[in-house]
Amino acid sequence: MRLRRHVLFLTEEGTMTTSSTTQRDASTHDAAHARDDAPRVRAAAPADLAAVETLLTASGLPLDGVREAFATFVVAERGTDIVGVAGLEVCCDNALLRSVAVRPEWRSHGVGRALVTRVIADAESRGIRALYLLTTTADRYFPSFGFRTIAREEVPADVRATAEFSGACCASATVMCRECGVPEVRGSASPQPNTRDS
Repeated sequence: MRLRRHVLFLTEEGTMTTSSTTQRDASTHDAAHARDDAPRVRAAAPADLAAVETLLTASGLPLDGVREAFATFVVAERGTDIVGVAGLEVCCDNALLRSVAVRPEWRSHGVGRALVTRVIADAESRGIRALYLLTTTADRYFPSFGFRTIAREEVPADVRATAEFSGACCASATVMCRECGVPEVRGSASPQPNTRDS
């Protein structure tokens, strides 16, 4: 005997409809619907700048240097809304992972992980030697990607010269580094960041 249930669907017009389905059919539909609703990660376009700046400001992250490095940023988009962002600021052989932010309603849904993974892949495809970052809230999150805490003195001069590193981010921020080509740590129990990813 198969269990049947009624499922409510919200149509594009905003009206509710019902459908009687089997438990298995509903599960299949729910999984497909979740995939359809997942944000899409793509390269940032110039038209995204205003939305990204709004998201970064709302997340308490600095805007210094964003416009100059925007060509190497990525965004998470759902429909026409920007729901997440991460930036790669290239500094000769190294780069700064910066401006990682996700809208509150999309946190703990894998959006931040997808953005950071994409930036790491972009850095590796460019032949970047190492990625550096500053964080005040996510020092327990980034080790799952292979980042480790380092002293500021260990950071190369080209990265220390960036606007974010040289003053925009507070002096108490944790500095982290990831050598490119290092696989991320799977199965890590690192918690999701509270209010922002970086």
